[in-house]
Amino acid sequence: MCFRKFVLPLIAIATMAVAQTSTTTRTQTFSFGPVGIGSTESAEINVLNAASASSSGTAASCTGSISFASSTGTAIGTATTFTVTSGQVFSVSVPFSKVATSGSRAEIVGSVALTFTSGASAPCSLVSAFETFDTSSGVTHVHLAGSAQSSGPIGFGGGGH
Repeated sequence: MCFRKFVLPLIAIATMAVAQTSTTTRTQTFSFGPVGIGSTESAEINVLNAASASSSGTAASCTGSISFASSTGTAIGTATTFTVTSGQVFSVSVPFSKVATSGSRAEIVGSVALTFTSGASAPCSLVSAFETFDTSSGVTHVHLAGSAQSSGPIGFGGGGH
């Protein structure tokens, strides 16, 4: 009897401690509309963390991944992960030669996935853009601004806009 009175409360306390320290990680994905890319072009997605450090001094940080898909939904290469701090830009490009197509033009879809953890205190305000450009000259042909995605203290726990 004494054993139960001692051990059961310890188990209950340990269970509550684990429950209080557990976190949930979620991912919010934003996909741009389909964009045509020609045989002399590359496509690129750029992300920027527009957040500043929090008032408590916590450094701004966004974590996620960037991916591209064909018009049939097939992944073009593998998703590229990123972590960007305040004011930092990260870019991922894919040349036309990586798009599996038999013609000289194809439609592709670019996506940005923002990962956030419940209870995280790092401010994140991710701004994204999708563009196509001439591979030789670097001239931009299409530029699409994405929606802002936030997590941490700036957002309301990870929701996007």
